[in-house]
Amino acid sequence: QVQLVESGGGLVQPGGSLRLSCAASGRIFSISVMGWYRQAPGKERELVATIISGGSTNYADSVKGRFTISRDNAKNTAYLQMNNLKPEDTAVYYCNAVVKRNPGGAAYDYWGRGTQVTVSS
Repeated sequence: QVQLVESGGGLVQPGGSLRLSCAASGRIFSISVMGWYRQAPGKERELVATIISGGSTNYADSVKGRFTISRDNAKNTAYLQMNNLKPEDTAVYYCNAVVKRNPGGAAYDYWGRGTQVTVSS
């Protein structure tokens, strides 16, 4: 099995910063994509940012210039540095990873349980 554990969420004032971490563990041969998604109350889950193993990144327009995704391939860990946070960034943030458990095997999606980020004064 593969587990993803997020950490780093919390309450922050508008304009503040938080850094989320996502550690993947278990039977892992390779991780092609790691990403962050978020879901606000009453809304659908949406993409925040993704990063592939080679380092290329993709961001939602709403977070470009404020959030930075990175990863440590040796540690199977992804990070999301969030700066200049806004109340509309309030959501549960979920980590996602596309994982191969065996060489030549299929890749599967795995999700963490989420971490709450609240931006409020």
